[in-house]
Amino acid sequence: MDVNRNIDSFLYPINRYYGDVKPENLAFNHNLQEFTQRTSLICALETGGKLSPEEAYQQIKLLWQELKASKKSLRVNEN
Repeated sequence: MDVNRNIDSFLYPINRYYGDVKPENLAFNHNLQEFTQRTSLICALETGGKLSPEEAYQQIKLLWQELKASKKSLRVNEN
C-alpha cells in the first residue's frame, strides 16, 4: 500500500462524473473539482491565519479566472 497515494486520494479526491460523457465535459469536471479542492485549502489556510483575507481572495480570484478560461477553451455547453 503506497502511503503517498493514500494521502493524495484523501486530500484530493476525484469523484465520479455522471453527466454527458464527452471529452470536454470530463476535462472541465476535472478542472472544477481541482478548483473546489484548492479553494477549500485556501479557505482553511486563511481561517488558520496562514493567509490574509486579501491574499486568500486574490488566490481564489485567480483560480476562478483560470476555471472560466478552461470552460471557454473547452467550449463547454456550446451548441
